[in-house]
Amino acid sequence: MDSIKIIEILAYSLPSLITGGVAFFLFNSYFKDQQNTRRWLLQKDSQPAILPLRLQAYERLTLLMERINPSQMMVRVTPLTTDKADYQNLVIAQIDQEFEHNLSQQIYVSEECWTIIMTAKNATIQLIRVATQNDKVTDADSLRAFIVGDFIEKPTPSSAALSFLKNEVGQLW
Repeated sequence: MDSIKIIEILAYSLPSLITGGVAFFLFNSYFKDQQNTRRWLLQKDSQPAILPLRLQAYERLTLLMERINPSQMMVRVTPLTTDKADYQNLVIAQIDQEFEHNLSQQIYVSEECWTIIMTAKNATIQLIRVATQNDKVTDADSLRAFIVGDFIEKPTPSSAALSFLKNEVGQLW
């Protein structure tokens, strides 16, 4: 009699469990689909508002890369003294100031783009430090001439970043 009772309970319980599992699966799929649809609609509605902000961020980062270009920086920032170390510190402070002014733009660009921007900034600072250590450089004016002359022949770190920025903006369309 006990085994008949167990079989009877299983006969009633098994279809209920299967129906409950199927209902759970269907409701779960339905709610996930609804959530994805809401997310897509929200993204679609916010796209016209976000695109101008993203383009403005790319414009500002392009301007940053142009402003920290070593050859342009040397022309724009004049030395206060003849000491090359003082001039190096002044130029690096200008680069840091330009960069800090544009820190908020990182939320509108990709992680890879921001990493390239930071790498270009750090590479530019490192190039200025290396140029200051050169034996040919004796004072601030010779440092300016050395850096300008050095980058006539080879591309700057900011030019590589600019190229990446242009490619990323092209992908927005």
